[in-house]
Amino acid sequence: MDSHRIETTLEQDGTITLSGLRFHAGDAVEVIVMRNAASPRQAYSLRGTAVTYEDPFEPVAPEEWQSAK
Repeated sequence: MDSHRIETTLEQDGTITLSGLRFHAGDAVEVIVMRNAASPRQAYSLRGTAVTYEDPFEPVAPEEWQSAK
């Protein structure tokens, strides 16, 4: 399988333009689009949020554990 990796940015209207590919006109190709692992996810960022733990070493629900019965 001959592959070609290219990184690009999604346009405002949701389109992607690929140029300079090393395939020929009429070649059948498969396109897989994935988010770059290095790009931050703004919607799920927890940076800067306050976190507190109450009894961090206690079990979550002691009555649910089989060993406690």
